[in-house]
Amino acid sequence: MTDLTIGGVPEHFNYPWYLTLKNKEYTQKNINARWKDFPGGTGEMCQALRSGEIDIAIVLTEGIIKDIAAGNPSKIVQTFVETPLIWGIHVHTNSPFQKIEDLEHATIAISRFGSGSHLMAIVNAYNQGWDLKKLKFKVVNHLEGGITALENGNADYFMWEHFTTKPLVDKGLFRRIDDCPTPWPCFVIAVRDEVLEHRSKEVQEVLNIINAETKNFKKIKNIDHIIANRYEQQLPDIQKWLQLTQWNAGKPITKNLITRIQNKMIRFNVLKKNKNSEDFIKNVYI
Repeated sequence: MTDLTIGGVPEHFNYPWYLTLKNKEYTQKNINARWKDFPGGTGEMCQALRSGEIDIAIVLTEGIIKDIAAGNPSKIVQTFVETPLIWGIHVHTNSPFQKIEDLEHATIAISRFGSGSHLMAIVNAYNQGWDLKKLKFKVVNHLEGGITALENGNADYFMWEHFTTKPLVDKGLFRRIDDCPTPWPCFVIAVRDEVLEHRSKEVQEVLNIINAETKNFKKIKNIDHIIANRYEQQLPDIQKWLQLTQWNAGKPITKNLITRIQNKMIRFNVLKKNKNSEDFIKNVYI
């Protein structure tokens, strides 16, 4: 039995992993797959890959590309979610800020430097034509920290996935000013180099199982009701999210995609220079 620890955010995007683990599909392939939640998001998972705490991460594309460029000994094996992630731009419900232009000189709550909430704040600032060198950040570790920071005034706005934060908007804790979709597929599957070297066959089995699950995920009876109940979401929100979200059916990652994303990240001043796109990916199906 091969032990593999998989990390991901405790959000609706990863419900297919929950189902495959619940059904013991990995055990049938002699793989002891264990799931670990990372409420801190991509920055926390990148660190866990580096330390060997997890073997596989379902991680934001921009975060892992930046971290691999900075020396993370991991590779992207495939896209997990093909469609963009929609980042809501949130202020406290009593905030004086009313429109996105008001936020130019405001303090941004981020989970970690190098996380999605950090990198997408830079993308949003670039889109608005703001001076990226003047952005001010406050590290809050996770979503709960973001709520607290906006409540006590330690930060002015916080970017997090639109549908995950929708209940907070509904409750009146957050007010959403705008959305900022990622200009690339949002989630990829990354694996530590050591695991790819010694457990490539098992990684391929894991990918086969999860891809088979996501291929028919939307056809599961009452899946919209199931997700809405599990993640305490309004049913119409989940139905909209399901319409917008497309999982990868198992196509391997390509150098061209990585090159295009790197070029955009350089334009956004998130990366300093292009690196060889082959250094970011590994095709386990070869």
